[in-house]
Amino acid sequence: MSQPREFDIVVWGATGFTGRLVAAYLLKQYKQGELKWAMGGRNPAKLDSIKKALAAEHIPTILADSMNSQTLDALTRRTHVVCSTVGPYAKYGSDLVASCVKNKTDYCDLTGEVQWMRKMIDAHQEQAATSGTRIVHTCGFDSIPSDMGVYFLQQQAIKRTGTYCEKIKLRVKAMKGGLSGGTYASLNNVLKEAERDKSIRKILMDPYGLNPTGVRSGLDGPDLQSVRYDSDAGSWITPFIMSSINTRVVRRSHALSGFPYGDKFQYDEALMTGPGISGRAKAIATLVGTGIVASSKQQSLTRRTLNRIFPKPGEGPTDKQRRQGYFKLTLFGLQSNGEKITASVSGDRDPGYGSTSKMLAESAVCLAKDKEISPQSSGILTPSTAMGDALLQRLSKNAGLTFTLEG
Repeated sequence: MSQPREFDIVVWGATGFTGRLVAAYLLKQYKQGELKWAMGGRNPAKLDSIKKALAAEHIPTILADSMNSQTLDALTRRTHVVCSTVGPYAKYGSDLVASCVKNKTDYCDLTGEVQWMRKMIDAHQEQAATSGTRIVHTCGFDSIPSDMGVYFLQQQAIKRTGTYCEKIKLRVKAMKGGLSGGTYASLNNVLKEAERDKSIRKILMDPYGLNPTGVRSGLDGPDLQSVRYDSDAGSWITPFIMSSINTRVVRRSHALSGFPYGDKFQYDEALMTGPGISGRAKAIATLVGTGIVASSKQQSLTRRTLNRIFPKPGEGPTDKQRRQGYFKLTLFGLQSNGEKITASVSGDRDPGYGSTSKMLAESAVCLAKDKEISPQSSGILTPSTAMGDALLQRLSKNAGLTFTLEG
């Protein structure tokens, strides 16, 4: 980026639910003058309202439209990093990514839309890699705890034994948090696209669907689709709805890094529901509930009922609910000699919004401020391959995440 830029970061979608949280976090965490940032959106009245609500009258605003490339180019030329919170990304994010690649502006978001990420990889990987631009998706609860958790555990494995784990299992041990309308809208849009287009269903079902072309195979099969007992976790496990995103990101990280864990590396995720009869019953109930959400057709009575029940875009958990939320994930690593290594990743806020907003904000600051942070320097990257140790340190220091080697 040879030309001078006015801002370190532009928070795109600052008037939305997560955008407001990211803006509030930057205001609190970084003193005036320490970070040059602005809030972006398409509605000037809403931007003014957010500035007033946050007591952020000193923060500049930028007007642009997700569907107007000219306004997006004007925005991306002014900043080093765009931090995007505007979803569903498949509907509103493609032109912004294209503008960032065109104008050599780094970018991060919190999408979990695998089919859209595949589209962005196919469209922009070559140009972004050549131009030195970093496009980093999934910088929220999906998939930073998974991607950075595996990165952390493998680092610890090397320090302890000199070799990487050949297999890692992530288990969601505990989690409390609410759902926002934006998240449901994104999930609903993914299901709608998959229902309409068989090729999208194929991408979503492919365990290696985000890997680079030519290396889209391995030992991992489909995500868990049933209830079973996990002796390592000492618990019944059931499918984790976000595993279809997180596992693909971890596998892309491995591929982009040159397969350091070996060609036999395997990774999977599941939700722990506890031991005994009650744990099994809870696992079955969770499986049924997840299946209803994932399989109901768009025009079905079930889907219409869910649309009425779940929050609308712009709505989400209260401040009290976010503060009372938390998550704890356990990673079980198995080495080729049979040695086991265990680590945990925990967060001090609800995973979807309290923690996600801090993770996304620190990712943006990391891209803007931490230079020479990774040898994997450009292209459509993942959190660990784009930011590595620098992000790990920021998450631990500022964002309320704890990475712990347990055994």
